[in-house]
Amino acid sequence: MLKNLKQTKFSTYLVLIILFLGCNHKKRQTHSTSETINPVFFNEFTKVDSINPILNPSSILQFTDPITGVLAKWEERNVLNPTAVVKDDKVYLMYRAQDLNGTSRIGMAISEDGLHFKKMEEPILFPDNDDMKVYEWNYKKSEAEQTNSEDCYFCYFDGVEDPRVVQSNTGEYFMTYTAYDGKTARLSLASSKDLKTWTKHGLVLKDEKYKDLWSKAGAIVSKLEGHKMVATQINGKYWMYFGDTNLFMATSTDLIHWEIAINEESKKPISVLHPRMGYFDSRLVEPGPYAILKEEGILLIYNGSNASNFNDLLLPQYTYAAGQALFDKTKPYKLIDRTKSYFIHPDKDYEKIGEVNEVCFVEGLVFFKNKWFLYYGTADSKIAVAISD
Repeated sequence: MLKNLKQTKFSTYLVLIILFLGCNHKKRQTHSTSETINPVFFNEFTKVDSINPILNPSSILQFTDPITGVLAKWEERNVLNPTAVVKDDKVYLMYRAQDLNGTSRIGMAISEDGLHFKKMEEPILFPDNDDMKVYEWNYKKSEAEQTNSEDCYFCYFDGVEDPRVVQSNTGEYFMTYTAYDGKTARLSLASSKDLKTWTKHGLVLKDEKYKDLWSKAGAIVSKLEGHKMVATQINGKYWMYFGDTNLFMATSTDLIHWEIAINEESKKPISVLHPRMGYFDSRLVEPGPYAILKEEGILLIYNGSNASNFNDLLLPQYTYAAGQALFDKTKPYKLIDRTKSYFIHPDKDYEKIGEVNEVCFVEGLVFFKNKWFLYYGTADSKIAVAISD
């Protein structure tokens, strides 16, 4: 009987130990493979593998460059980094396009289903003989023309880049874009009533103190009204996130004239989102599409780049992937929450190999046919789409 009692106790202890270890193992698995996601964040976007990439470079499209007077194959090298809006039940995709000399222009393509696009023959925004030429045209190109130099394949990049478009409450469209002269990127602004003809309004940071500051990627805080993203005021001002290392802020009362948000003590621009060592965004952070004002706060999809060290070890160095951040809806500078990991990253050949390898750069987002369509540049070479229900 004593022997049987000892065997029973041993069996009981063994069962308890197994159950304890099993529970701990389950806890470790759950902790290591999942993240508690704020319900305000987008949960999942599914890449449309059956048709991606949806836009590729073309050597067919041409237009006469107004500066050189030469017929240019304006998107022969790359198409990338698109923005998008819904108009007349169609998706208008505005994208950055590069010619073989490295000049960037903004082209446009139109779709009735959000997936299959027809390109316009000519770009809608480009360097011209206007007041912005000094910021959008590389002076080295002119020197090369005068000396008949052909050595400008990689050296003379310039142009207008990376558009982001929202509407005003009057229906006018406002585009933030990057003007690049081959040396300094400067955040700039244009507006349009029809998406095809654009008026340039100059630099966003016009102040003499900041006009030569490297600046880009302007995401204006907007609100979804039907299928439109409309710029909305908070405390009597429009707000914009911008930057491509840390994120900064600017405010405006008319969507044209902007003031950078300054720390009164240091007299420096305030930074509201930073890279994080050990994460996918350890190298830099940069806004994606517009920021969305919701009841719970301001949702900003942003691009992050993986550093060369002290990074996310599961991603290659310099990988571009996208995360999400939530800011206070009355204090746009106050960070409330942030995803620990990315929701989209390069895992397809067309995202991993191209002009710049390992890149998913999100910049276009529309609510269309009761779904969210996310448009992004792949390896700085092509354009793809992912959809969320």
